[in-house]
Amino acid sequence: MQQAIKGGSAPVRHPSADFFVCDIFDASPKDDLGSMEHPLFSLATRPDRRILTYEHNGTRIEVIPSVKGLATIHDKDILIYCISQLMAALNAGRQVSRTLHLRAHDLMVATNRETSGDAYRRLREAFERLAGTRVTTNLVTGGLEVTSGFGLIESWQIVRRSGGGRMVSVSVTLSDWLFRAVLSKSVLTLNRDYFRLRKPLERRIYELARKHCGRQPAWRVSVDTLLKKSGSASPRRVFRKMLRDIIAADHLPDYILSEEPGDIIRVVPRGDMAAAGGPPVPHLDPGSLDAARRLVPGADVYALVAEWDRIWRATGSPPLRQPDKAFLGWLVKRQG
Repeated sequence: MQQAIKGGSAPVRHPSADFFVCDIFDASPKDDLGSMEHPLFSLATRPDRRILTYEHNGTRIEVIPSVKGLATIHDKDILIYCISQLMAALNAGRQVSRTLHLRAHDLMVATNRETSGDAYRRLREAFERLAGTRVTTNLVTGGLEVTSGFGLIESWQIVRRSGGGRMVSVSVTLSDWLFRAVLSKSVLTLNRDYFRLRKPLERRIYELARKHCGRQPAWRVSVDTLLKKSGSASPRRVFRKMLRDIIAADHLPDYILSEEPGDIIRVVPRGDMAAAGGPPVPHLDPGSLDAARRLVPGADVYALVAEWDRIWRATGSPPLRQPDKAFLGWLVKRQG
């Protein structure tokens, strides 16, 4: 960015230090824990202009569309790409900022999108929906509970077009809420095959499996709870049929789904996922998660478990005779 000339000229309002340039081509896909846990994105394939409301364990969310409709789960690819770039830079010891400069072509390649002229038009529409969708929530990110309203991105701008009219590079400014999640490393790595999933519900179920099952031996969830967490607008019977289709297809990355009696869906990691990353997460009793919610009202308890797990692994994964007691003791210390 050109610096201001001395002698009465205007100040440099946008120095290069205010931007982060996306240039890490092998960055692992990362997703923020907040939007993995809670339904912020539409699963519809046509413009969705509903006002979404969601409340679960003290977390309240209202998502309001613009005239362009709600941001979709496929629009979220842009945020995943931005988060991935920022996390790779942080891990490399580089400075980052909320505003990112990125090459549209790199984004599309990284997220397994076409690079045709029509694909660039769809990318622009995705930016418009992300900026226009407004979220009001009391979600906790970076250890802070803030009830606020924000766009999924604060702003975006096409920086340059080629002679053929294609978008070449853009700048995007993330919301404070999402940027805090990145700085606190409240993120999880996704399988790159996530971007190959075409059906919106498949993507959402994968997110929930990655968030709640991780590398644990299994995660069981009722169809009713999964319907609520997914954000699907389908009736329960239709949603169950869609789940059965996903089970039959069996092409989710990392996880296998199956049905159990009592309208329960069982999620288990595939072999490579279960074997990766060292020992499994210590199993916590559901009562301990309820106790954690009482200790930290409004917090995302699964984000707290993930933080505790990272610390446990960083200290050599010592054997835990009473993991529930260890987790709650750590949480009390953390609050103190």
